[in-house]
Amino acid sequence: MRLGQNFLADPNLLEAIVRDSEVAQSDCVLEVGAGEGVLTERLAVVAREVHVIEIDRGLEPWLTGVINLSNVNLIWADAVRYDLASLDPEPTAMVANLPYAVATPVIMRTIFDLPSIERWTVMVQREIADRLRAEPGSKVYGAPSVLAQLAGKVRLVRKVSRTVFRPPPRVDSAIISIQREGPGPDATVRTFVRAAFSHRRKALPRSLDMAIPGMLEPARAGLERMGLDPGIRAEALSPPQFAALSAMIGVRPTES
Repeated sequence: MRLGQNFLADPNLLEAIVRDSEVAQSDCVLEVGAGEGVLTERLAVVAREVHVIEIDRGLEPWLTGVINLSNVNLIWADAVRYDLASLDPEPTAMVANLPYAVATPVIMRTIFDLPSIERWTVMVQREIADRLRAEPGSKVYGAPSVLAQLAGKVRLVRKVSRTVFRPPPRVDSAIISIQREGPGPDATVRTFVRAAFSHRRKALPRSLDMAIPGMLEPARAGLERMGLDPGIRAEALSPPQFAALSAMIGVRPTES
């Protein structure tokens, strides 16, 4: 295993992922984490073009077949830092067995930076799958849940056994799908949501104020105008309520 990667070793599951993705010849697919190229090769059969971002040059000997495919664009880079907006043509779908260590930031970046992507079919650690689709009030409901759900509908496609990987990981996995329903949260909303969850044990206005001084009273007033308890915690608000409260009180974005 290189760089913490676990390679899929079950051809039936690989075929199922491609079917679940509903990728068609009109699609340009983004895959992050080529591994040994087994999923890439299958995607290249059904898609118009496949962009693959892989950080580990040590995998190059295993990717010779992928490199020679005319509709595969293999990019040696860190997907967390790569300029995704430079991908040409723009991807319309993302299908990947994501490296666990970067799954959440990569999903978030593609939601924010690639509005052309209409749907995601990605394998992630089960814990991440549960977090992204969590509902308000859940212990695992947090900023990633809100931000993903503001972009689209997140659902569990299938649970995945550890035995389909080589070597088997120490955690369970799952395949999730995200169907985009809107442009996703802008930088202002992202800053607001992350600040709201920055101190989970505090009331939402207090958590906001601790992250962004001066937000205590505006947040309390905004919650009251929405008919909500100003002592409410962030975990109790739905994604649409977060978007509405952010628009009401305004927060200066801290990211581009």
